[in-house]
Amino acid sequence: MLERIRASIPALPPAEQRVAKLLLSDPRSFATLPVVELAERSHVSKPTVVRFCRSVGYDGLADFKLKLAGSVNEGVPFVHRSVDDDDKAGDVLVKVIDNAVAAMLRYRNAAAPHSVERAIAALSQAGRDGHRIEFYGVGNSGIVAQDAQHKFFRLGVTAAAILDGHMQIMSATMLKPGDCAVIISNSGRSKDLLDVAELARKKGATVIIITASGSPLAAEARQAGVQGGQQILLAADHPEDADRYSPMVSRLLHLLIIDVLTTGVALRLGSARLRPMLQEIKRNLRARRYTPVDRAYGDDDNGSSESTP
Repeated sequence: MLERIRASIPALPPAEQRVAKLLLSDPRSFATLPVVELAERSHVSKPTVVRFCRSVGYDGLADFKLKLAGSVNEGVPFVHRSVDDDDKAGDVLVKVIDNAVAAMLRYRNAAAPHSVERAIAALSQAGRDGHRIEFYGVGNSGIVAQDAQHKFFRLGVTAAAILDGHMQIMSATMLKPGDCAVIISNSGRSKDLLDVAELARKKGATVIIITASGSPLAAEARQAGVQGGQQILLAADHPEDADRYSPMVSRLLHLLIIDVLTTGVALRLGSARLRPMLQEIKRNLRARRYTPVDRAYGDDDNGSSESTP
């Protein structure tokens, strides 16, 4: 509905265009505000608001608001909304959350299930065979690598997060066939990570790359695949500028991909292997608490669920 209205703006009279722009700037508020306030915010008359609703194909304001509320509640439009200098706290709240949700929905629709399946299969095989699974990242991506290590080592596999450039080279040098190197990068332009990917490939390890599809690191993965190398690209595209000082959407997407991989590997390894170990971890962590915690509150930050990884 919103995309259709956006496309129709050039054909509307100037006054109705102002109503349309108000609508697109904040659809949720438009669906709840009275016509008087809508007219004031658009700098038009009340009849103009009603005419706008009819111009875009609805019976009137009431019918338009009803359909708008249904459209907005269906989900967040796949549009990145930049935060402005004069945004209030409420605007920042809505924009940041909408950007995150929209990016995740966009990734859900664009992700390549075949690549995810290959990555899960390689990681599961490495875990079953006792091979190494190592996560490489720098900066914000290094934090994602640490989160990946935290999730994977609880599955009883040999997992490590390597963040220092020199340590990454040394670690990749010791990789062997059957090992997995998971390289995480927002920009896909870090020379250290490009070198690690090439070195891990030469050592015969399976290389799983999480980065933007148009980056040099992604091109490296595709080229290696053409040459017969075991490289798997999990492309995570987003509208966020790769050079921004504090990447948010990209980090959330990478964390989401790690969650998908962790869940897939846990399912492959099987509950018969994981459940006793996770239950024992849970019991030992409870002994570290100063006071009993009501089970209704769930786990603390260091805990792990008895039924899920």
